[in-house]
Amino acid sequence: MKLKHNLYRQLIAIVLIMFAIIYISVAVILPKALIPIYEKNIYFNLKIPLDIVQNNISDSALEDNIAYIFFQEGIVTTSNNLSEVINLPASQILEEINNDYGKFTYQGKTYYYNTKEDDGCIKVAITNNDYIAQMKADILASLMPVLLITLLIILLIVAIWSQILADRIKKLKEKVDNLDNDDYVGKMPYKVDDEIEDLSHAVDEMKVTLKKQDEYKNQMYQNISHDFKTPLTVIKSYVEAIEDGVQDEKSGLKIIKDEINKLEIKVHSLLYLNKLTYIKNMDNYKSDTINIVDILPKSVEKFKVIRPDIKWQINIADKKTIFNGSVDMWEAIVDNILSNFTRYAKENVKITVKGHQITFYNDGPNIDKSILNDIFTPYTKGIKGQFGLGLSIVKKTVSLLGYEVSVKNEKTGISFIIK
Repeated sequence: MKLKHNLYRQLIAIVLIMFAIIYISVAVILPKALIPIYEKNIYFNLKIPLDIVQNNISDSALEDNIAYIFFQEGIVTTSNNLSEVINLPASQILEEINNDYGKFTYQGKTYYYNTKEDDGCIKVAITNNDYIAQMKADILASLMPVLLITLLIILLIVAIWSQILADRIKKLKEKVDNLDNDDYVGKMPYKVDDEIEDLSHAVDEMKVTLKKQDEYKNQMYQNISHDFKTPLTVIKSYVEAIEDGVQDEKSGLKIIKDEINKLEIKVHSLLYLNKLTYIKNMDNYKSDTINIVDILPKSVEKFKVIRPDIKWQINIADKKTIFNGSVDMWEAIVDNILSNFTRYAKENVKITVKGHQITFYNDGPNIDKSILNDIFTPYTKGIKGQFGLGLSIVKKTVSLLGYEVSVKNEKTGISFIIK
């Protein structure tokens, strides 16, 4: 089960974690990292007195935290504070010393020493690690108030900022929840151009897009209904006319058959258009290839029967005739373009394959510039008020195969270009 924490608590938790990390770094890691510097300072402080201290090492003016041992001609002399600095006999201390300076551990405590030989007398200055402990305590005492004040300031800033951020996110959520509510106006005041503002604008654009899609679907349903209703009305009228004896049965059945064929074409187009939605989630169609030379003549032969008055030309200008996709998909592309051409072409239809590009040309009327960009939208009215699904099928199929299709008004006629 997921624990629910609001953004404010998450940000406060992050700040506390950051403070804990900073505290560990300052209170634990930093003092350990500074130990070599402290030790260097200790050795320096031990060396200076050795140049000054004379034979009277019991002088009360000497520093309390440094003890001295003099060893000359077998005689050991110590300062009065040796037992206070280290509870160890001088002879044993001398056994621990094997360098000019260094440190050793006794009863869990570290001791530092420095030595000097002067006229046959070995002088030793020794101290414990109280200095380092004091330095650590001083650092913590200096830094902790600063850290606490810094933490409080950061917490205050984060609290204010997170509250503002949370309010903006709530308004953004409210805007998302009302995507389908046309009466909702969720304008958010922006003082900073940031990602939340970008997201809010994206939500606004999404709402506009969804509204357009909804309007488009409603319009498309109306057009489909109208497109299907007309042939069905004709079929019903002729059936009734034949039954009443008003219409000759042979001619009436021919008209009914023609209308049924029209309906069949429309149904197949709708099914194919819907099929494309599922095909795009499959990868196998991308691996198929066809030779467009095998597709074009067959399609042209089909439409020659419909428009025998047109001069049909196929021009293969180079050898780049292999295209991605299946035979069915390319037949749907070519057939729908040529079907459109049979309605508008006057005398000539020309298909050119060159540079891995297919150009379909007919010498019919130009397309109005106001509808040129929407010519591939389903049921968008085209030339002479005609509308349908053919060019939409072309656009979707070509896009699935990784190509682009465009339409261009020529000086005389129009061209559809697939590349």
